[in-house]
Amino acid sequence: MIEKIKKIKLLILDVDGVLTNGWLIYDSQGGDLRCFDSQDGTGTLLLKAMGIHTVLITVKPSKPIKRRATELGMELYAVMPKDKVLDEILRKYHVTPEEICYVGDDIADLGIMKRIGLPVAVANAIPLIKDLSSYITEKPGGSGAVREVTDLILKVQGKLDEALKANIDPRHLKKIQKKNRG
Repeated sequence: MIEKIKKIKLLILDVDGVLTNGWLIYDSQGGDLRCFDSQDGTGTLLLKAMGIHTVLITVKPSKPIKRRATELGMELYAVMPKDKVLDEILRKYHVTPEEICYVGDDIADLGIMKRIGLPVAVANAIPLIKDLSSYITEKPGGSGAVREVTDLILKVQGKLDEALKANIDPRHLKKIQKKNRG
């Protein structure tokens, strides 16, 4: 698994059940609400500082999901089946399937997880997704599972200490981002 993690250049996340706890809460006006873990967001920003982008793929887009993607500077795809956009993502981010980590929790994630290098299941994923995965997080979706994955990638790639410094010191972050752009 360590060799797979060393190759990762792009993180793709499911949203409901991974970036959120999977609950769908509707307000009295018919809108929907989502809860996001702030530490998960910070983890994706640390990855980005080190040149590893994060992409979101969801079956059911919503205003809260679009807002979170915008806040974190992530591209959002809303499609089913999810692997329908994989070839486009490969071209856009100049990566191979082996250089992608995908974190999922349910059957909508199955197709794409079979096609990438590092499939990851959150702790509360269905058994089928866990069986397919190279790694299963200790934390459930929406409660730090994404941060667990981002820290693991950065640690294995030897970038965690530098990423943490970048998050504390904005000048260091700009220096790292400039270096990672080319």
